[in-house]
Amino acid sequence: MIYTLTFNPSLDYIIHVNDFRIGEINRTTYEKIFAGGKGINVSLVLKNLGHDSIPLGFVAGFTGREIVKRIEDEGIKTAFINVKMRSNEETEINGQGPKISDENILELFNRLDKLEDEDILVISGSVPNTLPSDMYEQILNRLKNKKLNIVVDAEKDLLMKSLAFHPFLIKPNNKELGEIYGVELKTREDVIPYAMKLQELGARNVLISLAGQGAVLVSENKEIYKSPAPKGILVNSIGAGDSMVAGFISGYLESGKYHDAFIKGLCTGSASAFSIELAKKEEVENLIDKVLKEENNAN
Repeated sequence: MIYTLTFNPSLDYIIHVNDFRIGEINRTTYEKIFAGGKGINVSLVLKNLGHDSIPLGFVAGFTGREIVKRIEDEGIKTAFINVKMRSNEETEINGQGPKISDENILELFNRLDKLEDEDILVISGSVPNTLPSDMYEQILNRLKNKKLNIVVDAEKDLLMKSLAFHPFLIKPNNKELGEIYGVELKTREDVIPYAMKLQELGARNVLISLAGQGAVLVSENKEIYKSPAPKGILVNSIGAGDSMVAGFISGYLESGKYHDAFIKGLCTGSASAFSIELAKKEEVENLIDKVLKEENNAN
């Protein structure tokens, strides 16, 4: 089973306005509310691609109930932990989320303890100040004796401190990778030596996204795959990185080959970027066909 863990679940309100003008009344031409958050995005895209997963995390109040409802409306079974609140504690609620107790954290740990060998766990996004800053390390250390495929999609210290636990996949983008090493990385060739450095520190597979420049994968087999992004019109980049993770997982589960996982990840991320909503299966398959044709012509 695939599990995704989101520490910052949200409701995302997406609107489109033609010819937006500051200081005037603007009317929307499109409005939609989505359950959001990096791990939740991964679960939603996996569902679109035909794979079941179980989202984990903490939710509370009206927003939490609505997040769970919208995810379950998509046919996804959830296992969120409901954070209980009493009226005299409501002043502790802020934009970062509810106060999460040690008991809530222990409940999450107990659920993670039930993961079985060969399960996939995706941990992504930042850690809110309502949780210990070392949550990633606590989780990874707790699960280190299980034979899990763990995916980490996080920035800076969260990512770097996870490497000692040999995650199956990490997915920084070129800007995040450059910030880690204090360099500017603009091209696919630029990122390769730094992706290898992350691999030397413990990551098994390193997938680097470069937005319109495409992506690079350095696999645990020492293979290097790189490709420009499929051609298309950028509509909404939110969720594209999460979609790439979902596509990679989907491609790897279906073929067991890193090349196929890389191409599907690249095309799934692009399909989301070319749409207001997250990538759909048909959109991804159309882009895969185009990329493979271009790849074959180049060879």
